[in-house]
Amino acid sequence: MFLILQLRPEPEAADSEYAAILHKAGLAAAQTHRIRLDIEPLPANLNLQSYSGIIVGGGPGCVSDAPEDKTPTEAKIEAAVLSLMPGIIENDIPFLGCCYGIGILGHHLARAVNKSNYAEPVGTSHCRLTGAGRADPLTRDLPAEFDAFVGHKEALQALPEGCTHLISSPTCPYQMIRYKQNIYATQFHPEADGPEFETRINIYKHKGYFPPEEAENLIEMVHASDVHAPQKVLLNFVRRYG
Repeated sequence: MFLILQLRPEPEAADSEYAAILHKAGLAAAQTHRIRLDIEPLPANLNLQSYSGIIVGGGPGCVSDAPEDKTPTEAKIEAAVLSLMPGIIENDIPFLGCCYGIGILGHHLARAVNKSNYAEPVGTSHCRLTGAGRADPLTRDLPAEFDAFVGHKEALQALPEGCTHLISSPTCPYQMIRYKQNIYATQFHPEADGPEFETRINIYKHKGYFPPEEAENLIEMVHASDVHAPQKVLLNFVRRYG
């Protein structure tokens, strides 16, 4: 059983993301415990070690935003995810944070996430495996170079102590990292394909990621993009820990 934590307060976006995670990871819904943190609290008796692994999806919040700039829902979601990190870190529990997840991990480990550098517009980023990435169980069967879908306002500014750098790109150096042996996070979206990103473009076109009038051109671009390799990260995570 995998714990799926979702951070998107828009029902259509959350449902679409969940379906994409299931499909790309090769999971059935019955193999997951899904929690939408915008509408339900973490169970009081939640035992993280009872799960094969934890997958955290993306979301419109930014951990580096000032408290007064976060909506109550964003603050609630962030606090819930961060409350789990000490137990995940201490026990090296299998964890895969996608996009927002690298913000949570980087913030927890080193307060190293902000908007100073490395934001990427909605679209693709040309990623490259590092030497460690060519050896890691989650990434070693990926192509040496590949495109991935991105779109984020904040990013990891430096590699936290104890982390291994797995994937880089020219526009955002820390596209995937690992802490200890089993705690992973990506800046790119391993679950996303063209239709999934079209859904998000329509939902978030007034959220400051891009000028709203560019939505149709972005939708055409994502459907024309050859983005397949990143989903192996999800599939390999489930195969390794399932």
